[in-house]
Amino acid sequence: MAVKRDYYEVLGVPRDASDEEIKRSYRRAAQRHHPDIDSSDGAEQRFKELNEAYRVLSDRQRRTAYDMFGHSGVDGVGAGGFEGGFGGGFGPFGDIFDAFFGGSPAGTRGRRRVVAGADLRYDLTIEFSEAVSGVTREISFPTLVRCRVCEGTGAEPGSEPEKCPECNGTGEKRRVSQTILGQMVNITACPRCNGEGRVISKPCTTCKGEGRVREQRTIQVEVPSGIDSGQRIAIEGQGEDGPRGGPPGDLYVAVTVREHPDLLRRGTELFYELPVTFPQAALGATVEIPTVEGTEPMEIPAGTQSGTELRLRGRGVPRLQGTGRGDLHVIVTVVVPPKPSKRERDLLQELRDVGAPAVLPKGGPGLVDRLRDLFS
Repeated sequence: MAVKRDYYEVLGVPRDASDEEIKRSYRRAAQRHHPDIDSSDGAEQRFKELNEAYRVLSDRQRRTAYDMFGHSGVDGVGAGGFEGGFGGGFGPFGDIFDAFFGGSPAGTRGRRRVVAGADLRYDLTIEFSEAVSGVTREISFPTLVRCRVCEGTGAEPGSEPEKCPECNGTGEKRRVSQTILGQMVNITACPRCNGEGRVISKPCTTCKGEGRVREQRTIQVEVPSGIDSGQRIAIEGQGEDGPRGGPPGDLYVAVTVREHPDLLRRGTELFYELPVTFPQAALGATVEIPTVEGTEPMEIPAGTQSGTELRLRGRGVPRLQGTGRGDLHVIVTVVVPPKPSKRERDLLQELRDVGAPAVLPKGGPGLVDRLRDLFS
C-alpha cells in the first residue's frame, strides 16, 4: 500500500498556516498541476493528492482531527470514537450524514451558510505568434461585484441584518423522526433565511438586498509562452462576488490559438512542408523557411530526396512552464512541373537521355516504413 504524504507537505505550507495561506497555496498548486496544463507523467495523481489535502486542511473539524491523529483521524473514526473525539461531532462520518440526511448529525453546532460567488469563463483568441512568445491581453467582461452602498451586507445603510427568528441564527432546521434503526435527525437549510442565519428587514435599495451589483470588469491577463488551444488560465478571485459578503469565485480564461498559414503545430514541435524543384533538390540550394519569428535561410544539400526531413533546432514552441523550445521540422517535397515549357521539356529530355536509371537511395525508409508512418 502506498504511504500517504503529509498534507501540509503536499500543499507546501507550515502546520500553523492560516486558512487563507492554505487556500492560496492550493490554488497556485492546482493551477500548476491541472491535467489541462500539466502534461507530464503523474500530473493527474498529483492533482488528486492536492484536492485530498485541501479537502482536509480547509475544514476546521477535519484539520483538527488530522493534527491530532494523522491520516487515521480523517480516514477512519480515529482515537476519539463516536463520542467527543472531534469536538462533539462525528468527525469523518459527517460526510455520510450530509449525503443521506442533508446535514450534520445531532449534537453538532449549526453554522451560517456562506455562499461563494460563481466561477466565470472567458474565451480568448490569440495569434499563433502570441502563443509562442507570450502576451499580455486586456479583457473586459460583465460580473457581479460587491455593492459599495451596503458593503455587501444587503442591508440599507444604517441598518444591520438581524438574526433569523425561524432558526435562531443557526441557518438550519432539524426534524427528528423514528425509524427501525432508531431516532434520526434530518437537517436542512432554514427556508426563511436560506441557511444564512440572518434576515434583512430593510434591504439595500441599490442591490435589492443581494449585496452585489452587476458591473463591467477590466483586467490584464498574462498569457504564458507555449500555451496551446484548449488550455485554460485560472485567475483567483476574479469571478463573481458571493451574495451578501460571500467570497468571490475564480475566472478561467479558455485560450484558442489561431492556426499559422504555413506551420503545423504538434505540442512543442512545428512542421513545414518545403516545395523544391528537381534542380534544387539535385544540385542543392539556399531557400527561405518561414519561422515564427520570420523567414530564415536554410541550405538544401545536393541530392536531397523528396520526403527528407531537415531540422531547425530551437525554432519550435517554448515548453509551457519549462525551459527550452521544440524544433522546426522541414519536410522536403520535390515538385514536378505539371505543364513544363518547351525549353523545360527540351532540357528534361536531354537529361533523360544522359541520366542513369533511377535507383532508390540506400539507408532511407522503404515503402513498408513509409506506410507504417502514414497509418500510425
